[in-house]
Amino acid sequence: MANVTFKNIPDDLYEQLKQAANAHHRSVNSELIYCLERTYKPTQFSAAELASKAAELRSHVTVARLDIDEINEAKNQGRE
Repeated sequence: MANVTFKNIPDDLYEQLKQAANAHHRSVNSELIYCLERTYKPTQFSAAELASKAAELRSHVTVARLDIDEINEAKNQGRE
């Protein structure tokens, strides 16, 4: 496994990293690795998983769905 040294990290950024590490019960090093993994090794989801998550999110929407006429009317407002 490689070793990396980070230099000249701005104090405010380091403080944020430290706070996140504390909140997640990790060391600063582990928190940094976690952040890097989330950025450079994103989790791959199947189409079925994405569709399931979208359906779950839609179930939490409490406003009425717009129909196509309402959408077109909103898009065309101010274009005349």
